[in-house]
Amino acid sequence: MAKLTQLIDNEVFRVYATYATIVLLKMMLMSPITAYFRITRKAFVNPEDTASFGKGESAKKFLRTDPDVERVRRGHLNDLENIVPFLGIGLLYALSGPDLYTALLHFRIFAGARIAHTFAYLIPLPQPSRGLSWVVGYAVTISMAYKVLKTALYL
Repeated sequence: MAKLTQLIDNEVFRVYATYATIVLLKMMLMSPITAYFRITRKAFVNPEDTASFGKGESAKKFLRTDPDVERVRRGHLNDLENIVPFLGIGLLYALSGPDLYTALLHFRIFAGARIAHTFAYLIPLPQPSRGLSWVVGYAVTISMAYKVLKTALYL
């Protein structure tokens, strides 16, 4: 069993940890962005969130959906659907002994694709920018999964 100090000395693992942290922070940033859009658009889903805008019937008008808030939420959901698999597969990939340059390429492309996807979602940029950034990130995760299976091949 590998000791934690061995993992920290492993350059590929350190690169994985760096890019995993970057995409996790990017995903976490989506929560305050959602809050910002909820507050500026006065669109809330919980009655207690409307308390500062009045009571009773006057506050109920703020219990609604807003297209901008929903766009941010869909972007956040897309992060959850793509970053979580990257974390698991990326860890297995990092531990499978890949070449440092190849691992760096995988991790950088994934992080760049997710950041581009967020900008494409929030601005919004015309298609196919969002679709292409999603496909690139997804392809990187599939590539890493293939390499893990090819290395381990205990199917």
